[in-house]
Amino acid sequence: MKKILVLLLVIAMFASSCAVHRHTIGKGPQSGVKADSRQWYALWGLVRLGSVDTLKLAGDKTDYEIYTRVNGIDWLINFFLGWTTIQTRTVSVIK
Repeated sequence: MKKILVLLLVIAMFASSCAVHRHTIGKGPQSGVKADSRQWYALWGLVRLGSVDTLKLAGDKTDYEIYTRVNGIDWLINFFLGWTTIQTRTVSVIK
């Protein structure tokens, strides 16, 4: 029974990482420099708390990629804070 629970936990952890969005701006990333920020949500993603400014993360670059996902750290935060309805996603800008 323990093996099944561990297996289900591992599957749930990897399944949550399937929510990925990529947006290419201009010609896409040129130098590979990456800037990360965390977006927080309440009510399991219905209400955004704060704002991630991707233009500020990109700086003066006109060619970059915005990569939004739920990674391992987000999964852990969501696992422990989910009962409070707080969720997170990582937003990366690759220049």
